[in-house]
Amino acid sequence: MIVMIGYEGISVNLKILIICVRSMKVTIQPSQLEGIIQAPASKSSMQRACAAALLVKGKTIIQNPGHSNDDKAALGIIQSLGATTELVDGEWHVDSNGVDPFANKINCGESGLSIRMFASIAALSEKQITIVGEGSLLTRPMDFFDEILPKLQVKIDSDGGKLPLAIQGPLQPANIEVDGSLSSQFLTGLLMAYAGADAKDVSIKVNNLKSKPYIDLTLDVMKQYGLKVPENRNYEEFYFGNEIHHSPLTTHHYTVEGDWSGGAFLLVAGAIAGPISVRGLDLASTQADKAIIDALMAANAGISMDAKEIQLVPVEMNGFDFDATDCPDLFPPLVALAAYCKGATSIKGVSRLTHKESNRALTLQEEFGKMGVKIELKGDVMIIHGGNIVRVARVHSRHDHRIAMACAVAALKAEGEVIIDEAQAIKKSYPDFYRDLQSLGASLSLPIQLIN
Repeated sequence: MIVMIGYEGISVNLKILIICVRSMKVTIQPSQLEGIIQAPASKSSMQRACAAALLVKGKTIIQNPGHSNDDKAALGIIQSLGATTELVDGEWHVDSNGVDPFANKINCGESGLSIRMFASIAALSEKQITIVGEGSLLTRPMDFFDEILPKLQVKIDSDGGKLPLAIQGPLQPANIEVDGSLSSQFLTGLLMAYAGADAKDVSIKVNNLKSKPYIDLTLDVMKQYGLKVPENRNYEEFYFGNEIHHSPLTTHHYTVEGDWSGGAFLLVAGAIAGPISVRGLDLASTQADKAIIDALMAANAGISMDAKEIQLVPVEMNGFDFDATDCPDLFPPLVALAAYCKGATSIKGVSRLTHKESNRALTLQEEFGKMGVKIELKGDVMIIHGGNIVRVARVHSRHDHRIAMACAVAALKAEGEVIIDEAQAIKKSYPDFYRDLQSLGASLSLPIQLIN
């Protein structure tokens, strides 16, 4: 029997469930890791694959798909914008005739890439579409669209540069100039939308583009799907020529890459508490976070590579200098790595951390400070003083998936147990993270919601 407790019709059982979810925690004991692990699927690759599958006419089979919350958001968006999807033997089959919305609203969840990419793509439709999100996405600046979309004949109404957005096209490609300093994801959406509109003799000029490798990934996905690919003029201009482009009506096959962003945490875990081997990461990938290899080498980590896997063994490591301006998602695993490197580590690119799931620079400083790791912020540079004992602590993810994973990795060789509150944040990008650590021998306790 469910007992009602009097206000808002909420049952005792439901209240208990809500309290458990809100206070979900993981406890990690010092651990020795050993074994072989497969890297998760890349949500950067998966979400772009979903967008391209919507834009091309015909059928797409997405192999090795991800199942993070961000991946699910992208699948939900393309369903709302006109695609039909079916999971068949672990692969997503997508049928589309282009952007032809079934609904007048799309929900991007907490995915920054989804809102920045799909807003421009949704504007290909003449129907009014309302774009909403959740969590930290509600506070992220979206005034880029207020400035740019009207230049493309798109009507837009935002909440002072924040979600929700109401947009109505159809988008008409034109010569425009955009600021690429906040995120390359806005440009990704425009490039795909221009391709979807079969843009001719127009260009997008870009000032101060950040995260250029992610644009390489976007262009590669577009090419694999047979979309019209612009000429890349040194990342300062992307020109769509006069040629008429027809995407062949065929079945497209796309295999989602292994994720260097999530894999970075596994590689650092191995360098700290291995030996382990990580498989499924393409050394020829265009993903920006492949640069974790350079950081590990700079730290003198015990790393070796072959075509099949990357092997990590713990050795004495030293502080290092690294520029993460083009790969800001590496800051959390790099801080965990630097905590076990003797001396000071300097990481450039702090300005890229403000508009993430949390203000990551301050969050890393505060949460790692609880574990006894001193972090200084000096302008665009973060300095981590490593090589000391990582202390017993209770830390908080701040609802940020990468903070939760960074704290978990750092906890593997702490002096005692580390408790992570709001540990379920990892579901945004790497829902199997804790279970993967367990499979390698990590001693940690999981709430039932993270086991199932």
